[in-house]
Amino acid sequence: MRRLLVLGCPGAGKSTLALALGERLSLPVVHLDRLWWKSGWVNRTEGEFDALLDAVFQGEGWVMDGNYLRTLPRRLERCDAVILLDYPRRLCLLRALRRILTWRGRTRPDMAAGCPERLDAGFIRWIWDFHRTQRPQVLELLNRWEGEKHVFRSPRACADFLSRL
Repeated sequence: MRRLLVLGCPGAGKSTLALALGERLSLPVVHLDRLWWKSGWVNRTEGEFDALLDAVFQGEGWVMDGNYLRTLPRRLERCDAVILLDYPRRLCLLRALRRILTWRGRTRPDMAAGCPERLDAGFIRWIWDFHRTQRPQVLELLNRWEGEKHVFRSPRACADFLSRL
């Protein structure tokens, strides 16, 4: 595994897992939220985002976390392994709320500078709806993809996998 994607519902722990994988595999970690957002929670244009993504693809290896469904087919073409954190939405929601409380008013290390953590009703709704709106599309793309896939339905299963690396 030299080019990995880490996918899953917001709050599942994608960024935390990506950092652990990057450390274990000696690979740089790319947080898509850092590429998409500019200071003040202003998003980049799709063209700007795609150009930054293309620059990352030039690297020999990376661990990339984030869903960004529009770009998932392109990222699947360039990766050799995918890890999907397919956790229950209640767990993801609780983890996201804990993250919001922990980082409220400060910028997380996996987020673009100038984007302090905040409670956002739209984000909470997106987490709750993820299993109905985003997950089916992610699973469909992964079912057609022929690379190495790891789907974890619990944090314990993921931790066991990580401990074996």
